[in-house]
Amino acid sequence: MTDIRDDAPVPDAYASQRETTEGTVYTVTGGDWDTFLDEEHDDRIVINMGPQHPSTHGVLRLVLELEGETVTQARSVIGYLHTGIEKNCEYRTWTQGVTFVTRMDYLAPLFTEAAYCLGVEKLLGVEVPRRAQVARVMLMEINRIGSHLVALATGGMELGALTGMTAGFREREEVLHLLEFLTGLRMNHAYIRPGGLAQDFPEDWAEKVAGFVKIMKQRLPDYDKLLTGQPIWRQRLEKVGYLPVDGCLALGATGPILRAAGLPWDMRKVEPYSGYEEYDFEVPTATEADCYARYRLRVAEIHESLKIIEQAAAKMEPGPVMVADRKIAWPAQLSIGSDGMGNSLEHVRKIMGQSMESLIHHFKLVTEGFSVPAGQVYSAVESPRGEMGCHLVSDGGTRPLRVHVRDPSFVNLQTMPAMSEGGMVADVIAAVASIDPVMGGVDR
Repeated sequence: MTDIRDDAPVPDAYASQRETTEGTVYTVTGGDWDTFLDEEHDDRIVINMGPQHPSTHGVLRLVLELEGETVTQARSVIGYLHTGIEKNCEYRTWTQGVTFVTRMDYLAPLFTEAAYCLGVEKLLGVEVPRRAQVARVMLMEINRIGSHLVALATGGMELGALTGMTAGFREREEVLHLLEFLTGLRMNHAYIRPGGLAQDFPEDWAEKVAGFVKIMKQRLPDYDKLLTGQPIWRQRLEKVGYLPVDGCLALGATGPILRAAGLPWDMRKVEPYSGYEEYDFEVPTATEADCYARYRLRVAEIHESLKIIEQAAAKMEPGPVMVADRKIAWPAQLSIGSDGMGNSLEHVRKIMGQSMESLIHHFKLVTEGFSVPAGQVYSAVESPRGEMGCHLVSDGGTRPLRVHVRDPSFVNLQTMPAMSEGGMVADVIAAVASIDPVMGGVDR
């Protein structure tokens, strides 16, 4: 018999390949939307919405087949914002990886930092100090409020409720001011590090947090007056973008989309992390499974996050914010100079004045990083958009062998055709707004 097996790889129509000194490089292409139109229906047209359209959340391209103003088919085209963050992490130390993952979902940077660091800590077999755990919970809930406010604000803007947009961004500024005070930066903080936090909170953090909670409690009722009970807003969102719970499960949707369909799936409750089992809060749900239900759900979640922030502030105890192991503990020992950059002279004198061995150790820890035992791990947190998971693979070195993030924006975007097909083209905008995708997380 003749052996007809062929070891040569079968060419992929969508991913041509070429060999380089670094290995095989694949060039992924789309392009099947040119056959999108059904020749039997010559009365239909295909239009592009995006990638520069103001209501496509950055650089999302939607290819819509229309019959009149009814959407008969919809397809999302992504990749316009690809940054290669996951691949870049393989060329940096485990600690430096935080500065990359925080730029994925740029509206919820502290969640990607937390998911990544929880994975590294599982591989290391370490548990962060109590104060760092409580601080992480507080920061994530503050960040959740900010992300939901942007969802409400941009959703209002896209549907013509411009006062909702200005109010939403006004409150979000309160969030960013507080995060800047606590972490040093408004966005892309790189504050949550493997083993704990980059540094402790400023001394008067409790007063600032209490002031923020007070302001939010005063202003949240305005959203009910402005949007929730507003007849035009309700008519614009009710029974639009319908996706029941079986559709959510089939498409892997999580977060407000799934909970608005009736399933109370929240990683903080079903698989608690960072001590979330100690906090008293509810998981809001709805059964209408439409855009209006998702809007109401996000408002309800802001109220629950405020409750968690108050509890975290009460639980905060004095103590370290980084593990005691000196082989991991950098860079929590850094002090920030008066210019807000780099090390203070006091810290430099301390390191250089201790001993030659401590200086060498500090230098090696900064430049080479620490080794992480070989293995792989998956860690997940509940981000404002759903399950944010991080899959890490270590070969025992000072750099990750593989970093992959399950970003909820990417998975949830699959629900767009199911929500939009059969509806009006104007309702596509409402559906995408209710999904609340962040294209930095989709393309990462």
